[in-house]
Amino acid sequence: MTDADDPKPALRAMFRRARADFVAGLAPAARTGLEADLARVVAPALAGTERPASYAAVGAEIEPTAIEKRLGPHAFPRVTGGALSFHLAAWADLRPGFGGIPEPAATAPAIVPDLLLVPLLAVTPAGVRLGQGGGYYDRTLATLRSRGSVAAIGLAWDVQIADALPADPWDEALDWVATPTRLFDCRRPR
Repeated sequence: MTDADDPKPALRAMFRRARADFVAGLAPAARTGLEADLARVVAPALAGTERPASYAAVGAEIEPTAIEKRLGPHAFPRVTGGALSFHLAAWADLRPGFGGIPEPAATAPAIVPDLLLVPLLAVTPAGVRLGQGGGYYDRTLATLRSRGSVAAIGLAWDVQIADALPADPWDEALDWVATPTRLFDCRRPR
């Protein structure tokens, strides 16, 4: 397949628009309510975690703050070369980093997470994820999985659920997908 034949750029544009339009139509209180619903829906998938990692949502991404309150101390990603490292930090300590995304200082304590909340543009109920296109989460998940057990939970608005998405051999599937209304267990044999 040539770059011109790759359907992912068009799908990214379509799902970015759908997500932005959906969020633009939400009153602030409705958005906060849906994000609180997300925290309730995803709760069963959080059981037993000891070293959770979240992300700093930007733009129309669903905000994981209500989930983070349930997790207690947690790490945030920092772009390190071609992958991500995870560092314990409070929201107040995050500063704009790669692409303007808030991230912890390099000197913050590093951890290897056993639970990873993952942002996305689109996802299937089977855990096929369409991200921004940089491959950071795919490379990071491959590395973490090669070292041991990590649960990857994709967080999405319901408008980001797709029936099918293209997947390349290097794309890492998610273990769970959570929206404000549904929790998909994607750990079935793929």
